[in-house]
This record gives sequence, structure tokens and C-alpha cells, in this order.
Amino acid sequence: MRILDHEAQATEEWRPGVVTRMRVSAVTGSVQLCVFEQWCEPGKGAPTHLHAVEEVLAVMQGQAEIWVEDERAVLSAGQSVVVPAGRRHGFRNTGEQTLHVMATLAASIFEASFDDRQEISRRWVPAS
Repeated sequence: MRILDHEAQATEEWRPGVVTRMRVSAVTGSVQLCVFEQWCEPGKGAPTHLHAVEEVLAVMQGQAEIWVEDERAVLSAGQSVVVPAGRRHGFRNTGEQTLHVMATLAASIFEASFDDRQEISRRWVPAS
């Protein structure tokens, strides 16, 4: 059994105003899941993108506008949305406090296609 100490795991600034902590991925030995959390300052979040796999976005604290294709909703702490594979989606903090979200992908490596080509499309890949 492998125990992961999430408080000891490093955080990284993904983009200005968005800090990420990888909890579970291929780097930690996962084969089918990628779980990470993000803290987003007001107005910040994840730009429109898509994954080849299903994703669950859970709001842990704060308030987020989440979109999936043309549908938009405002979610609060304790609410989640399931994003089907291949659907364009994103979110942003619409509150005045820091937004804390937890994301779970049905793949052990984060891979995404962003509308913004300058975004990093592959993360948390184990060293070869």
C-alpha cells in the first residue's frame, strides 16, 4: 500500500493567479486516474479546453462559473459537474474569495487541447 502525503506535495503556479497541487497521477504510481486541486484568485481559472477522457470538477470552496460547450452554470462549495470526454469546457472564479477546486480525470497523465495554443497541454508525465 502506498500512502501519499498531500500536504507534502509541491504546488506550482499553472498560470498567473492559479496554483495547482497534483495529488494522484502517473508520477505517484496511478494507472487510470489523475487527481489535482487548484486555488484560483478572483477572475482566474481554467481557459476553454478539452480532454480525451471524462473529468469531474468539484468546487471545494468558493464559487465558480463552469461551462461545458454552450452550457454555463455557477457552482458553489459541495457541487460538482461531470464533463464528458471530448467536450470543450473551462471555469473561472466568480466570487470574491479564493476558489478551491478538485479535478479528477480518467487518465493518469494530464493531457488537454486548449483554445489558447500557448497553454501547456501535457503535465505530470513520469520521467522515462
